[in-house]
Amino acid sequence: MEREAADGVKETGRVEAFSDGVFAIAITLLILDVKVPELSDGAGTRDLLRALGRGWTSYVAYLLSFVTILIMWVSHHRIFTIVRKIDHAFLFWNGILLMLISFVPFPTALLSRYLLEPSARTAAAIYSGHAILISLAFQAMWRHATKTDRLLVPGSRHEVTRLTARYRFGPLMYVTTFALAFVSAWLSVGLCLVFTLFYAFQGLTHKG
Repeated sequence: MEREAADGVKETGRVEAFSDGVFAIAITLLILDVKVPELSDGAGTRDLLRALGRGWTSYVAYLLSFVTILIMWVSHHRIFTIVRKIDHAFLFWNGILLMLISFVPFPTALLSRYLLEPSARTAAAIYSGHAILISLAFQAMWRHATKTDRLLVPGSRHEVTRLTARYRFGPLMYVTTFALAFVSAWLSVGLCLVFTLFYAFQGLTHKG
């Protein structure tokens, strides 16, 4: 059981555990869109390799969304190294973020299915539009948690300032990919991949 503080805020243990569960389910569901090819009896190695190659869009979509959720989970974890208490508003912002994270498998499957079709730009716009919503929800939760020191670990303001500068451009980056989707699905998805790898690289090189 969490202990409730005198000012009505709670410690973060249950929220972290619940959130980790949602992230784990969402990231696991992504693999369901990667299908085993169905071949006729007697098909050879070349037939299997060609069939596997035809499924490359599902591999790209899986990689893109897996790394995106992974980055969001790492960032979410980092928040809880700074936030020591929560309030009701924080719970709701966290819930909205988790709702959007749990929805990621749908636009991923949509992108995988229609990337090579005439409707590819629509699928890319839905995918990047959903990424905008995730980024905005994360920003809202972060800003609520850090607008005062009430919920924060003492002495963490310098780290808050540093991370705020890093997170600031997330929504703008995905607005760019959303706009590009109406020009070219390939440019939109390619830029999403670049942004995702950029944040992943930042996470790998982050110290502390």
